[in-house]
Amino acid sequence: MGGGYSNRTRATKFNPTGRVRKNLNLQKKKIFVPEINKSIIIKVSTQGMRTMKKRGAYVTLLKAGLIKA
Repeated sequence: MGGGYSNRTRATKFNPTGRVRKNLNLQKKKIFVPEINKSIIIKVSTQGMRTMKKRGAYVTLLKAGLIKA
């Protein structure tokens, strides 16, 4: 959750905008996991995609509990 308001509003200590919900940047991706010889479709954040690129898809999905060993 976050609040967005201008510096003028901050100066008067009045927040007309209230709370703003900030959503994750989710993408639907189809990835092939060679360890299990399958393609799977997952909804993953862009940060999660970077993690999968770094560690490998199989290890990351195991840790997240999305696939079984």
